[in-house]
Amino acid sequence: MARIAVIGAGIGAMATAARLAVAGHRVTVYERSATYGGALGRFERAGFSFDTGPGLLHLPAVYRDLFVKTGKRPLEECVELTQVDPAARHLLADGTALTLPGASRGGVAAVLDATFGAGSGDRWSGVLGRARDAWDATRRPLLEEPLWPDWQVLGRDPYPALRGSGLLRRRPPTLAEMAGRELGGPLAALLEAMVLGHGIDPRTAPAAAVALPYMEQTFGSWYVRGGLRELATAVYERCRERKVDFCFDAPVREVLEQDGRAAGVLLADGTRVPADTVVCAVDPRRLLAPLLPGALPWPADAVPPRTGALSRSTLFLALRGPRPADAAHRTVVHSPGARPVTVLRPDDPATRPDADHEAVTVSVACSTAGVAEGELLAAAERALPGLRDRLLWQEARTPADIARDTGAVDGAVPPPALAGAAGRMLYPANATALPGLYLAGGWAHPGGGLAHAGMTGALVAGLIVEGADFRGSR
Repeated sequence: MARIAVIGAGIGAMATAARLAVAGHRVTVYERSATYGGALGRFERAGFSFDTGPGLLHLPAVYRDLFVKTGKRPLEECVELTQVDPAARHLLADGTALTLPGASRGGVAAVLDATFGAGSGDRWSGVLGRARDAWDATRRPLLEEPLWPDWQVLGRDPYPALRGSGLLRRRPPTLAEMAGRELGGPLAALLEAMVLGHGIDPRTAPAAAVALPYMEQTFGSWYVRGGLRELATAVYERCRERKVDFCFDAPVREVLEQDGRAAGVLLADGTRVPADTVVCAVDPRRLLAPLLPGALPWPADAVPPRTGALSRSTLFLALRGPRPADAAHRTVVHSPGARPVTVLRPDDPATRPDADHEAVTVSVACSTAGVAEGELLAAAERALPGLRDRLLWQEARTPADIARDTGAVDGAVPPPALAGAAGRMLYPANATALPGLYLAGGWAHPGGGLAHAGMTGALVAGLIVEGADFRGSR
């Protein structure tokens, strides 16, 4: 039985801790704040409740596997999962409105034909079909396996872009260039908005980023009753069932090293905690900065820590009046020259004081400077006509709030890893050059997003338990 110290109590950290505890290790989690969950927080006021992080879950199979591997009760007995259908209502910049069904390729094609003319659905399906090829080519190395030592091969874009544009002679196209050539017009804007929803700029992202809309359209989007914070609570309770210890209000100052390997952690109050293995599940740029740009924990040919990630600005709206029965759970508002704004209106009694009120969350991926409340409110008004007459109060959440609550540098929110772009969209490997030190959570391979961060639990636990023989999740 090894002593394992996990730094941070985010969802990736807890997924790692639960799996390691099941393997027979003594696991202690050290969290700088007073609670668990990391980005999966909750804001409550006057009977209203809002998620402070992501509002939807993709690839719930990641968490189904976690619960199967760590206990008797499956995920669906611990939280109530509901597939969101329709997937989203889009309000385009020119005033066009369309509603896309969930997890239905044919249904989406039919809506696009009806909205933009015959052939639109076929063009969309063609792009999503090529996205499937990119997904199939990279699913295991980017989601289910430790980062390859020769990770540079993942720098090649696997998206089979159509030839004839001239781009392929110079370089692989970006997602925006591919969308403009293969879709054009409002279809291109629609695809770019889906990628931006993951916090990825289509102007710099590889065309392989289309795998993210493919994943969403194929496997659907899911809501957890009570909000995504309930998922964090379920994982925390599973950790406690497996005898994982949690130390809250216990910030870690540094990772201790002895005889060339990780030997524990030093807490901010000066307490030295010995450990056989350390798992860093927070932004490594903050905690491990003293080790950079030296040889540890990244050798010269390793993927360096990610930089340049977007953040998120959010507005919580408490409204008088009931939620209309036909309201879409998710509406995406497109505006000229601006990033699309997402409006979430869950049909969930747990989010509001009673049936005569409604809780609405408005958010946008943005630079770490944030977005003004007025811009978010104006976008929300397009999705909810008469909004200002219903508004009881509003509460803003900025990138600075994210930085304070999660410890991420500048409040950056890590997106999923992607192949292509010469490896710039990859994350540091879970095993570092310092023996006994591992990386988990959204800032390590395979990156951010609930599914990807959750997979770090399987990867890190596999590396620790099986060592060099571990070849990936099954």
